[in-house]
Amino acid sequence: MINIGLNIILRFIFLVLLQVLILNNIQLGGYINPYLYLLFVLMLPFETPKIALLFIGFFLGLLIDMFSNTMGMHAAATVFATFIRVYILNFISPRGGYEFGSRPSIQDMGLIWFLTYAGILIFFHHLLLFYIEVFRLNEFFTVLYRVILSSTFTLALVVISQFLIYGKKK
Repeated sequence: MINIGLNIILRFIFLVLLQVLILNNIQLGGYINPYLYLLFVLMLPFETPKIALLFIGFFLGLLIDMFSNTMGMHAAATVFATFIRVYILNFISPRGGYEFGSRPSIQDMGLIWFLTYAGILIFFHHLLLFYIEVFRLNEFFTVLYRVILSSTFTLALVVISQFLIYGKKK
């Protein structure tokens, strides 16, 4: 149990540092902004209580906001992603439910399940984040294009990191 908690804390620190020191400085063509810190929320155990998810999401988003000088945008988008996470997990749950101790990862749940789960959460996180940033609808399609490109790039980074961390399913 201590090992799992330490693993979660180290993952949190690593992803925040990676995001603020490296990924926040990457903008590919002005349309692609990778937000890999969302992987922390994606990888939280299924058994995490809802209220704890919301606090974790708020704290994670607030840390990213503090380093990015974005005044609560990441906190709002991350809390929204953690809020809908429970509903997405219920919507795409296997017939018998989730096994106790399994993780929301490619290794435990399979590639198609993980792409669906991560893709939906990343898309809604980016959608809220970019529309809060612009805060007007006259650039609707430009922002939607940015959301789709950034979500796709972030999802690719998340899947690559899954294969790097866990390796192929045996």
